[in-house]
Amino acid sequence: MKEKIIEILTEIRPEFEFNESIANFMEAGYLDSFDIISIVVDLETAFDVKISGALIVPENFKSIEAIANLIQLSKDASQV
Repeated sequence: MKEKIIEILTEIRPEFEFNESIANFMEAGYLDSFDIISIVVDLETAFDVKISGALIVPENFKSIEAIANLIQLSKDASQV
């Protein structure tokens, strides 16, 4: 899952090298609110999930781990 997330992030912002050593992509200037919209669409397609609008907050896009948790949370919510 993490490899696919990195692939999506790199497609959107190829000028940056996304990895787990970056503490916060938003604070580091790697991503902005406009990027988040594209990322959500790509994540929903790649992982066959629907991400709730309530979950589209900067904290959920600050790291690879946060994005992976968001995907898992969205998957779990769709199974209820």
